[in-house]
Amino acid sequence: MSITQKLKEEAKAIGITALYFGTWIAALLLLKSLILAEYGVAFHQWSLAVVGALILSKVVLVLEHVPLGRWVQAKPALLDVVLRTILYSLGVAIVLVLEKGFEGRHAYGGVGPAVRHLFAGVDVHHVWANIVCLSGALLMYNILTVIRQNFGKGALMHVLLSPLPDQETTGKPDVKST
Repeated sequence: MSITQKLKEEAKAIGITALYFGTWIAALLLLKSLILAEYGVAFHQWSLAVVGALILSKVVLVLEHVPLGRWVQAKPALLDVVLRTILYSLGVAIVLVLEKGFEGRHAYGGVGPAVRHLFAGVDVHHVWANIVCLSGALLMYNILTVIRQNFGKGALMHVLLSPLPDQETTGKPDVKST
């Protein structure tokens, strides 16, 4: 495979993953915007969705190639999903806290004092909301990754774009008629 082909595949993977995480981040920002609007506070940080999605996408795509060990490989895929979600979420939490510390370093006399102020103030709720939402995005991403690994690329889309099977072909009762 040529370098050009590898770059195209990498760009496509980042694009699809960034679109996925961008959707989650945009939903989070929309919720924040709606809640703040209730209190008459304007919200203008929509560019964060694009930047955050690109960064998160690249990090997750790199971390997908890091094995969690033979012990995890021998266990059900659910363990891999849970462990990766916890590890990725911890990474997100660390980055968000450091970002807030970096943003407030001038106002509080350094990154350390800014981080301490973060945990003492109301801004910590903002960080927790981001962590919770992005952890949900990471959990779904890791579940989708396991589905893709087990059923092949495009299998989930094939199932979702196909009509539902009827009772005669599946042997299961038709839920719609009961």
